[in-house]
Amino acid sequence: MTSSITEEQWQAIITNDASFDVVFLYGVRTTGIFCRPSCKSPNPKREYVRIFQNAQQALAEGFRPCKRCKPCEQRMPDEEWVLQIKAVIDTHYHEPLTLALLAEHCHGSPYYLQRTFKRIMNMSPADYIQRVRIHHAKQKLMQTNQSIADIGVKVGLPNTSYFITLFKQYTGKTPKQFRLAFQIQQTEK
Repeated sequence: MTSSITEEQWQAIITNDASFDVVFLYGVRTTGIFCRPSCKSPNPKREYVRIFQNAQQALAEGFRPCKRCKPCEQRMPDEEWVLQIKAVIDTHYHEPLTLALLAEHCHGSPYYLQRTFKRIMNMSPADYIQRVRIHHAKQKLMQTNQSIADIGVKVGLPNTSYFITLFKQYTGKTPKQFRLAFQIQQTEK
C-alpha cells in the first residue's frame, strides 16, 4: 500500500536526505524504479512519485530496485547508528550537546561514537553540531529581525562573541554581514 507524498518527504527526496532512508522509499511511476531518499539519481516530477514503507511494498507493486542506491540491501548497523545520532543532533542542536550525552542517548561509548561518526560522515560529531547550528542561524538571520545575540542563544551558542567567530569561520562573514548581504540581495530582486 502506498501513501501520498508529504512536503517533508518531497524535501527529503530532492535534497537527498540520508536520514530518511530508514523512514521510507519512493518509486517513480514513469520509470518503474524505486529508490532511497538519499539516491543521487535525477529528481523525478513530484506527481509521479509513490511512497513505500519498505522494499517489499515496492516490489509487490511491480517496481524494480535502483541499481545506484540498492534499496533492497540492508544498511550496515554503524550507518543506522549514525543516522540515529544525526537525528538526535538535528532535534537537539539548540541544547548543550557533548559526546557523553550523545553516547548515552544513542547507547554507545563516547570514543566509539566519535570514531564511527567521523568514519561514516567524514567529520566529527562536534563539527556536524556546529554546521547544524550555523544552518539554523542563517535561516533565522534571513527570516527574522532577532538580534545576533538572541539568534546565538536560540541555536545553542549563547556566548555572542564565540557565535560571531564560529559563524564567520563557517560562512566567511559575520552574522551582521550575512544578514546585510541577504537584505541587499532581496532588494535587488
